[in-house]
Amino acid sequence: MNEIIGYTTGVFDMFHIGHLNVLRRASERCDRLVVGVTTDELCVARKGKSPVIPFEERREIVASVRYVSSVVAQSSMDKVGAWHLHRFDRMFVGDDWHGSDQWHRYEREFGDLGVELLYLPYTVHTSSTLLRQRVVSEEAVS
Repeated sequence: MNEIIGYTTGVFDMFHIGHLNVLRRASERCDRLVVGVTTDELCVARKGKSPVIPFEERREIVASVRYVSSVVAQSSMDKVGAWHLHRFDRMFVGDDWHGSDQWHRYEREFGDLGVELLYLPYTVHTSSTLLRQRVVSEEAVS
């Protein structure tokens, strides 16, 4: 039987339980999990702000998680381009993206490549955005 390679991506800023849940759930559905950690430059280009934690530190944190087999830099949002580089069998993404036009397109494109796209439960009560907002609001009170 062939090894099933999984792939997921994220900024993984201010690493929290939601990140761990995605990595754990993804690793349960593949033999080897490759994780693309978004570069600082791509974060700025996409979100207009830098991550709190610099790329190399985020990369090291994700690499230290036992569910992760290897970490690569995600410097582009082109998921099919990532497939050409890493040749994964399954792509994992949070279910908060399910039903979006962008991910409908990826479903078709990955289907043509024989890649299974799996949506994993998003942890609603914790996110890096919520953590950032909380830190900023607490700094304003201090």
